[in-house]
Amino acid sequence: MFDTVVNLDMVVKQESNSSMAGVRQFDEDDALDRVLAVFWRKGYGATSMQDLAEATGVLRGSLYNAYGGKEAMFLAVFDRYKARYLGDASKTLDKVDIEVALRDFFAFSIRSMTTGKPSRGCLTTKTATDESADSADIHAALEGLIDGLESLLLKRFERDDARERLRLPPADAARLVVTMTRGIVVMQRIHGDATKLKATASTLIELLLRPDSARVKGSDPRRHPPHRG
Repeated sequence: MFDTVVNLDMVVKQESNSSMAGVRQFDEDDALDRVLAVFWRKGYGATSMQDLAEATGVLRGSLYNAYGGKEAMFLAVFDRYKARYLGDASKTLDKVDIEVALRDFFAFSIRSMTTGKPSRGCLTTKTATDESADSADIHAALEGLIDGLESLLLKRFERDDARERLRLPPADAARLVVTMTRGIVVMQRIHGDATKLKATASTLIELLLRPDSARVKGSDPRRHPPHRG
């Protein structure tokens, strides 16, 4: 009888411990935000599980139990980052005037990468150039953000107001703008000058768009006298 009671007690304890092991005993949203900040600041390769444990205040063993390791944690936080980034980018592009939309989009992109002291740069580009972040899953995650960004731009460029002013087909323009966002990340790392980045973005916008016909028609005729042959 005693052996039966002891065995039953052990089973109950094992089931209870197993159940608790599957429950995350910490604020997951806060922890993942802290994890994201570490990856963003240090980069994937330079970040250790101990760094993540210290940043979150959660034991390494608990982090392993909850996520399975550094790569799994990176993928979890990058997925959240991607959703936020694309959501914010979409809002900047949802303007009636395509020129305003592009200027707001680049302002958002530049603000994102120049935040912090020192500036944090771009998480996607920083990870893409990190040789230690070479797994297929990480590559797919990075590609998903870039493709998502290009899709947002393409959707905006396909609207009538944009088609009327674009000098390029919408798909080419979307791809060019995405490539430019990666390029200004590198220039920011070299110069650390947001003013130069904004000037470069303005130049690209001017090259992409024809002058607004409505504004040209409404301009002062004294500044544009008719041609007399």
